[in-house]
Amino acid sequence: MSPADPTDPDQPSIVALDDGKPTAARVYDVMLDGKDNYAVDRQVAEASLSVMPELKEIALHNRAVLRRVVHHLAAEQGITQFLDLGSGLPTVGNTHEVAQAANPDAKVVYVDIDPIVLAHGRALLEDNPNTKVVTADIRKPLDVVEHPEVTSLIDFDKPVCVMLVGILHHILDEEDPEGIVATLRNAVPSGSYFFITNFTRLSDTPESEELERVLLSQLGTGRVRTPAELARYFEGLDLLSPGIVPLPLWRPEEIITDATTVGVRFMTGGVARKP
Repeated sequence: MSPADPTDPDQPSIVALDDGKPTAARVYDVMLDGKDNYAVDRQVAEASLSVMPELKEIALHNRAVLRRVVHHLAAEQGITQFLDLGSGLPTVGNTHEVAQAANPDAKVVYVDIDPIVLAHGRALLEDNPNTKVVTADIRKPLDVVEHPEVTSLIDFDKPVCVMLVGILHHILDEEDPEGIVATLRNAVPSGSYFFITNFTRLSDTPESEELERVLLSQLGTGRVRTPAELARYFEGLDLLSPGIVPLPLWRPEEIITDATTVGVRFMTGGVARKP
């Protein structure tokens, strides 16, 4: 993909968008060995990796489970609408690629607070009428579901897959992540799905606390939550098998030879249906 053309007055310049502050989307891009990041993002990534070197492996697990879940919902559950919140920068195996490979009529809206995501999305998706990229703040979930660009593609009278993949740990406790999920749950009809992944506090891994400290001090976000806290996101929903599990264990396509490592266990998630 190519970045937005800085000479095009209708598209934001990547350089102009660099305000010297790191963002979660671009730090995640570093973890995926992407090129769409700045020195300040690489600084956060390097500090995080110094605490937990497995973070690059964890990021790859997060992308892999996204592909498995989206394919399952589009190909086997008949879901044709996907709202990918905190989507991050486009990379290989995007939600729309997986969903539309299973069903060409599937509609996908990516939402991220980082305007660089919009700039790249415009370049990547200009010829795809069933996919949009929207700049919005998921901490204001009603604004998201009522956004005209969202509602132009997503029909909230029909089942939607709401994706919160690796984003809720960037919502601070005082920003009420459970309330955000509850608002979204109330906004979608029966038969909708929620797909959530999150950093998980491991009792035998003290570096998870140090990673949280680094992320909060350098990025301003990065709350590592307990399994009990994660389970509350799924209240009122029916979890699909195998439940809330380490990401590589959610319906793996390959045999997991060692499920005890930090790289496997640090990020967990699940998929649930609204009854």
